[in-house]
Amino acid sequence: MARSAHGDPATLYRGRRRSAREAVDLLRPDDTLAAPIATGQPAMFLNAMSERSDYAGLTIFTGLIIEPYPVLQQPGVRMISGFYGPIERMLKTMGAKVDYLPADFLGWERYALRASPRVVVSALAPMDNHGYLNFSLHAGASFNAFLQAARDPNRLAIGEVNRSLPHVLGLGRFGGHRIHISEIDCVIESDRQVFELPESQVTPEDRAIAQHVEGLIDSGDTLQTGIGAIPNIVAQLLAAGTKGDLGIHTEMMVDGIMHLHQAGKITNHKGIYDGFSVATFAAGSKALYEWMDHNPEVRLLPVAQVNDPAIIRRNRKMVSINGALAVDLSGQVMADTLGPRQYSGVGGHELFVIGAHDSDDGKSIICLHSTATVAGKKVSTIVRALPLGTPVSTPRHHIQYVITEHGIANIGMLTDSERAPALAAIAAPEFRDELR
Repeated sequence: MARSAHGDPATLYRGRRRSAREAVDLLRPDDTLAAPIATGQPAMFLNAMSERSDYAGLTIFTGLIIEPYPVLQQPGVRMISGFYGPIERMLKTMGAKVDYLPADFLGWERYALRASPRVVVSALAPMDNHGYLNFSLHAGASFNAFLQAARDPNRLAIGEVNRSLPHVLGLGRFGGHRIHISEIDCVIESDRQVFELPESQVTPEDRAIAQHVEGLIDSGDTLQTGIGAIPNIVAQLLAAGTKGDLGIHTEMMVDGIMHLHQAGKITNHKGIYDGFSVATFAAGSKALYEWMDHNPEVRLLPVAQVNDPAIIRRNRKMVSINGALAVDLSGQVMADTLGPRQYSGVGGHELFVIGAHDSDDGKSIICLHSTATVAGKKVSTIVRALPLGTPVSTPRHHIQYVITEHGIANIGMLTDSERAPALAAIAAPEFRDELR
């Protein structure tokens, strides 16, 4: 589409405004399209895509989808997901053409840039008085791909403007987390509620693991935390305790980090990106989104500025806290598959483990329950060896602390023969003799 940069921003905006169906009609039957994960997804546009049925080779590149968009079940549509959530798993079971891209979050951005999808769509916060629209809760793998498409006359950049989205700050040298209306091909307007992350149920095992994790954190540490009950409990313990002067450099901004800020525990004297907490996307409660709105203490940056281990390791006393599904006695971690079935994704798991492992006085922490239930049977998640053919999420030579509800194994400086008894010691009691 031809873009005009002339005129005042309000006039440009009106000239680019389309209905969701009009925007969908800009697609070709055999097109390529990219969209952000989770809170960055333009849900109105993706739902409106099902109003057409003439797709014949349409590829949609996204991940961690927040709704079962009906278009994904059409026979001429294929989805490439960089990270599975429950909806991807459900669609795959139902026979939809959903393929997993085995790449970490950095590789995911490289794919989005090199594949050069003809159409890139994204949710955006409303335009400011200067004509800029804000990328709000997402600056991840599709952010630079959107800017790339917007500056290419042969490609389309489509924004879905949602009045409920917060305006989140970025840094000017990385695009300022915004785009001018003159660069966008068309905008649609949405009044849909912003996706909120359901609160995780807390188990006694979660509390025990969180207490072990909190014991490893010192004042002055820089933290990366993930999603789920354990990181939230760790944040609660830190907020209520005496430790402070903490920094935040994390892939995902969550409620627990907000609580640490509100408790006065965050100073962000961390050595890189000082003065504010850094992430590449956010997902949580409405309260989190309201807190992030125009908040100078928080910046969302492109994934290459957040997830690169060479940048992560420059933080003061970097501590990464990530989950796993199983760990074998050599220290190999399985975090994104269940047997042959893709369960989630690599994401930033290994990237932050490496960054923290290589940071001066850093700590890399892997958390998991000591048991799981498989086909009605209780099994150990500390295993002698991962099943043949299991994809390894993070290799043994990067692993340092492994924590279950039964304790902590610091295997970073242990030999292969020393690791097995250390990991067996934190397995569920009924499986320890077998593992030893």
